[in-house]
Amino acid sequence: MSKGDALPFAITHKVRDTCICLHVQRAARAVGRRFDEALRPLGLTNGQFSMLMSLNRPDAARMAEVSEVLAMDRTTLTAALKLLERRGLVKVLVDAEDRRSRRLMLTPAGRKLLLDALPIWKRVHALIERHVAKFDANLDRIRADLRVLG
Repeated sequence: MSKGDALPFAITHKVRDTCICLHVQRAARAVGRRFDEALRPLGLTNGQFSMLMSLNRPDAARMAEVSEVLAMDRTTLTAALKLLERRGLVKVLVDAEDRRSRRLMLTPAGRKLLLDALPIWKRVHALIERHVAKFDANLDRIRADLRVLG
């Protein structure tokens, strides 16, 4: 590599210190690990909990609705759903209005697991909120700002 091709190390520090993507990813991983550890006894990950919660609604959800709520592309969503479906937690139905489309619903076992997971989620969520509040952070503002990015 010639001297002209060198990327100054100072740039690495600048990106490390200012990159929104990096900081959001790091925070998401750290928070996700806390929820993963807490939900592990139930055999759930934080992503699976979120997916099950997104299906907690009166009527079966359209794939596109769940995909939008979770900010997942349909291929990734389909792959993630397969595991939950094999576990008997989610049922994938043909949409009566459009036979090419699918609707998703919690099974009774999925609803039970979600009920069992909710107190764990509440406990970990409260711990994280208390931790963040120590730094005088405005949690409602943080949530609103993150929604803008999503």
